[in-house]
Amino acid sequence: MFSLAAAFAILFTLIKWAIEGFEIAYFTERDPVMFILTLILAGFVYGFFVTFGKFRAKLKQNDSGR
Repeated sequence: MFSLAAAFAILFTLIKWAIEGFEIAYFTERDPVMFILTLILAGFVYGFFVTFGKFRAKLKQNDSGR
C-alpha cells in the first residue's frame, strides 16, 4: 500500500505539473506543508482502495471456486 501511495503521489504531481505548463509557480504558490500532506493523504486513500479492491476480488474468486 505504501508503494502505491508513493507512486500515485509522484505521478499525480507530474501530471498536474504538466497540465499547469511545468511552471515552478505550481510548487511555490502553495503552502508546502499542506501540499505534501494532501499528496500523502490522497496517495494512501488511492492505495487503500486499490488494495481493498484486489483483496475483495480475491475473496469473490475464492468463494465462487468452492
